[in-house]
Amino acid sequence: MAALASWPRRGRQRRELSIGRVGGWLLNILLVILAIFMFAPFYWVLVTSVLPTDLAYSLPPVWFPTRITFDNFRKVFDLIPFGMLVLNSLKISIIITVGAIVTSVLAAYAFARLEFPGRNVLFIVLLSALMVPQQVTVIPTFILVRVLGLLDTHEAVYLPALINVLGIFLLRQFFLTLPRELDDAAKLDGAGHVRILFQIYLPLSWPAVSALGIVVFQAAWNDFFWPNLFLSSPEKMTLPLGLFALLGLYGSGSPAVIFAAISMVLLPVLIFFIFTQRTLTESIATTGLKR
Repeated sequence: MAALASWPRRGRQRRELSIGRVGGWLLNILLVILAIFMFAPFYWVLVTSVLPTDLAYSLPPVWFPTRITFDNFRKVFDLIPFGMLVLNSLKISIIITVGAIVTSVLAAYAFARLEFPGRNVLFIVLLSALMVPQQVTVIPTFILVRVLGLLDTHEAVYLPALINVLGIFLLRQFFLTLPRELDDAAKLDGAGHVRILFQIYLPLSWPAVSALGIVVFQAAWNDFFWPNLFLSSPEKMTLPLGLFALLGLYGSGSPAVIFAAISMVLLPVLIFFIFTQRTLTESIATTGLKR
């Protein structure tokens, strides 16, 4: 009788298991379709970069080319100083990344572990900067840069970006998840705040710090708005400005050449992101929301 009574329950379990498997397969198929749609623009850029000029304007687009040329990549170096633009972008991106990490780590530790009057109020005021569009700060930032005599210099691009409010918030939340017993044990050994930060907190928070570095570097590498606002000399321009110069007057530039330049800019960042995406996802997953 007990066996007869268990048959309906086993049937329900089997049906639930089969429904779960079907749902998992459908979800995987949906994710694959979305991934194809997301990858399609990148694939189109890569394909167009190796097409002859007469096929670059073809409609519908050529997805599987039969004629391939690498002359478009040579034309990029003939039209713009590509190597100099790469060095300028690397210089600005590295300075912004390192500076944002240093300031975010120091400020996050202060907001997470130091007790001082007005700490919470100051932190709320700092977070309010996230709700202000950058277009609102363009005019005062430009006036300040002009008064300081930094127009048409790299300093005008990377100095305003050294303070990253989102990075301060994320690292503060991560520091709050670390147990206070670590601080107490270090203070018993005579360690100060600097030693606690660099010998205890930084090694434990390396995933969050590296993820912040990845995000900041990619944003600085792809930034067009601020370099276009402050830089005017060709020898000081960054890669996004060089790509815009390839577009030509009224969009008269060759799309195959433009896509070849975009490919050379995109591939290193894409490869870098593929190899660091695990660090990025793990750091986001381990960053707490504790107050």
